[in-house]
Amino acid sequence: MNTKILLKKLSKNFPKSIAKKYHDFVGLQYGKLKNETNTILLCLDFDRIAFNEAKKIIDFNDIDLIITHHPFIYGTFKKVLKSDEVKGKLVLDLDKYNVPIYSYHTNFDEGDDGMNDALARELNLKNIKKLDSIPMARGGELEKEMDIIAFSKYAKEKLNVSYGELLNFGKKNIKSVAIIGGGGWHYYLDAKKENYDIFISGDIPHHGRRGVVLNEYNYLNLPHEIERIYMKQMKKVLLNIDKNLNIIIINHEELPILI
Repeated sequence: MNTKILLKKLSKNFPKSIAKKYHDFVGLQYGKLKNETNTILLCLDFDRIAFNEAKKIIDFNDIDLIITHHPFIYGTFKKVLKSDEVKGKLVLDLDKYNVPIYSYHTNFDEGDDGMNDALARELNLKNIKKLDSIPMARGGELEKEMDIIAFSKYAKEKLNVSYGELLNFGKKNIKSVAIIGGGGWHYYLDAKKENYDIFISGDIPHHGRRGVVLNEYNYLNLPHEIERIYMKQMKKVLLNIDKNLNIIIINHEELPILI
């Protein structure tokens, strides 16, 4: 498929304009786009492990485009490579191939049929919609009200992680749920103000936990890795554009070991 046409179609739901400009880097991260794209490598992060795993599956020269969720270069290219020796060595290896890297980050989080829609559907929420105050988040309702402990275990299992951290200082039964994948913990007050019984996100620090407690709210902190659903969802989006695309997924990110 023509690469420019493919990216144009993707931009309808995930335009660069909705990426969070104050902390995000989306679009072409490395290399030069090819005229045609037929084989795409998908991963949450493209790193040394993903590179090595991909080479076990395919001749790297046969990949036309790598699409990641998290930006391959989070900042200016020169500054990142100066401070990150591991990434610098990876770029030297990549220079042997002509494989560009393109990232869809917060524009995929917020965009229609993107990350947070996929997470909300995975929880089997009904009446899914964007929150009024933070359109990146999705809110919806459970088919049946659940005890908060039972719901937390349910959410952990549905989103395919082995642990979570629950702050249960609000309602004891859950019917309405709001969610942002990754590190969106700081939007918990937006979810509370819009009357959701619980907010799910990740990466909450100590002062954030204290805020949840003092605001008498419910928050379920799940690992950032729930975003692994990105590969499944992006593959679906890409095949809806062109069913003949060859999509290779590298799902290599493991959860920490709990001690």
